[in-house]
Amino acid sequence: MGRPRSPAGRARETHERLKGEYPDAFCELDHDSPYQLLVATILSAQCTDKRVNMVTPRLFDNYPTPEDLADCDPAELEEIIHSTGFYQNKARNLIGMARRVCESHGGEIPTAMKDLVKLPGVGRKTANVLRSVAFGLPGLPVDTHVTRLTRRLGVTENTDAVKIEMELNPMIPAYERGDFSMRLILHGRRVCGAHRPSCGECVCNDYCPSAFTFS
Repeated sequence: MGRPRSPAGRARETHERLKGEYPDAFCELDHDSPYQLLVATILSAQCTDKRVNMVTPRLFDNYPTPEDLADCDPAELEEIIHSTGFYQNKARNLIGMARRVCESHGGEIPTAMKDLVKLPGVGRKTANVLRSVAFGLPGLPVDTHVTRLTRRLGVTENTDAVKIEMELNPMIPAYERGDFSMRLILHGRRVCGAHRPSCGECVCNDYCPSAFTFS
């Protein structure tokens, strides 16, 4: 195996090796449409995908379209999503998002970054999830796992998610950026944990500057 020395080289090598580790990487938020994925992603803030997936079936039964969500009873919505945490803010964002989608986009979830980030509760990370997963467009979501792994791998020294995204984008082919992010997230969950990474099990340990440095 090669030992890349540059940040871009490490990013590309990591991309290739994680393809082999997670060939069928997919978004773990259950959804059947861009609308459902957007709702689930908003709910996933400070919450596990498993918990979100327990909540969304009832939510989508009650509010199958953005129009239904836009007109919902906030108290009823809060009760449904209570277990995901920060439920009052999330309810406001979900209703605001649905109303903006209905008023400005005819009830269809937009695809452009500039339109997505104008929706309440939607930042670049959520917008990139929608673009890459729901629409098959270029998008590199940067969450805490992507931030941690790219810093440990010496791909970036930044801590700001937007700066990391801008730094990574030229390193990865446009239509593979979403898959790269997804695989980093899976690797962060399963191998390169925040406190006790399993460096001995990591396919990148021969060139990762942080490998075997954790006590």
